Amino acid sequence: MNAEEMVADLVSALDLERIEENLFRGRNTGEGFRRLFGGQVIAQALVAASRTVADDRPPHSLHAYFMREGDHSVPVVYQVERDRDGKSFSTRRVIAIQHGRPIFNLAASFQVEEKGLEHQFDMPDVPGPETLISDMDWRLQFADQIPEAALERFLQERPIEFRRVDPSIPGSGASPPQQNIWFKAIAPVPDDAALHRCMLAYASDMTLLSTSERPHNIAWWDEAMQIASLDHALWFHAPFRIDDWLLYVQDSPRSSGARGFNRGLIYDRSGVLVASVTQEGLIRKRDLA
Repeated sequence: MNAEEMVADLVSALDLERIEENLFRGRNTGEGFRRLFGGQVIAQALVAASRTVADDRPPHSLHAYFMREGDHSVPVVYQVERDRDGKSFSTRRVIAIQHGRPIFNLAASFQVEEKGLEHQFDMPDVPGPETLISDMDWRLQFADQIPEAALERFLQERPIEFRRVDPSIPGSGASPPQQNIWFKAIAPVPDDAALHRCMLAYASDMTLLSTSERPHNIAWWDEAMQIASLDHALWFHAPFRIDDWLLYVQDSPRSSGARGFNRGLIYDRSGVLVASVTQEGLIRKRDLA
């Protein structure tokens, strides 16, 4: 597929099928390494919740937990609970289901847009994305280290392009628990703010967990490690376009108890902080004896 077709395929995957009141079904994207990609489930669950809320109430936050590994071979069903619709806020809960069991849950809050006090952290001064190595060129540098069963998927083109300010190779040496990464959709996306938010939710799960792996010289394909997202939270602060470059400023203040805690700030090119993310992930050493 070319760039436009890949982005159209992702947009199509986020256009959930309504199968009953408060019940939706989504097909799976081609993204994922060994398992169903968590960002897809986050994005589709946000779509499901959004379709039960008035259009004048965009989401401002979501909080999610991954409970079971998803099956890439079957669609995901999303069940929405309409908890409350107040004067300014609406809250929704979503359960993602496969094989009759919940694999993921999400709580989201929506708010009528209003003015208020504003402040933000400044965007760091980093090289622009045009000066950095492409995502495919970065992956090709260590493709010979990827397990053969996953190599084709690892090298496939993706609807989201990433460019790393620090393009070091995973597992090539310990480094500080911080990274700055530019990202955007590889082709234009329709002028639908809700779609742009859901695609950002999709992309926000792609690189964040690796931040907590950096001080420990972990490569995420290492068979000695069990690595998976445990929870994910996202706050939307300002409008943005997913098809223009966004800077993902990531750090990991702490890892302990076989879990890595990660934070992310997402800026548009003008320096506006448009979203914030936190995630905790499993980074467990397997007993291979």
